[in-house]
Amino acid sequence: IKDSRPFRREFTHVPAKANVEQRVSMSKFLIFTFSTVLLASALGAARSQEAALSPKALADGIATYKKANCVGCHKWHGDGGGGYGGAALSLRQTILTRDQIVETIKCGRPGVGMPFHMRDAYDDPAKPCYGLARADIADQMPPTATDFLRPSEIEAVADYVLNNIKGKGDVSFADCEAFFGKGNRQCASYNKPAQ
Repeated sequence: IKDSRPFRREFTHVPAKANVEQRVSMSKFLIFTFSTVLLASALGAARSQEAALSPKALADGIATYKKANCVGCHKWHGDGGGGYGGAALSLRQTILTRDQIVETIKCGRPGVGMPFHMRDAYDDPAKPCYGLARADIADQMPPTATDFLRPSEIEAVADYVLNNIKGKGDVSFADCEAFFGKGNRQCASYNKPAQ
């Protein structure tokens, strides 16, 4: 009777010495993989703790957020809602990575109201925006921003969003004062924390 499971037959006849070597090799591989995962997790945690913006970087991020008129659609707090370009998504709930946020600021979002802030974004022959040219998206072309941003400004906004808006939960009095400054009347509608 012929065995219809050829792979099983091959592995059942492995010499004992080779079997031990395979187990040792597999154990080393698993230890290496586990160690790599632990190291990557530790580095990620360290980076997230280092991610706090300096006062200058925070000020630059807020200034560019205002200059680019992100507040027009995403609001000062980043929670989104109705705006000039339609219903903007909440930056507080976004799952985008830093690179994706940078790309979205540079290139806008085809088919929706998010404008592009990089000069010649869809006219560059290298097609830096989603691999598309203006002709490729025709009527889905994102609007042009009122002001184009320099690469350093685009990164400042992305870092501001990541460090001060994304994943921060409900808007607070402290968020308001961080954006508008201490004692600003706009913050009166938020409960000031008890002291």
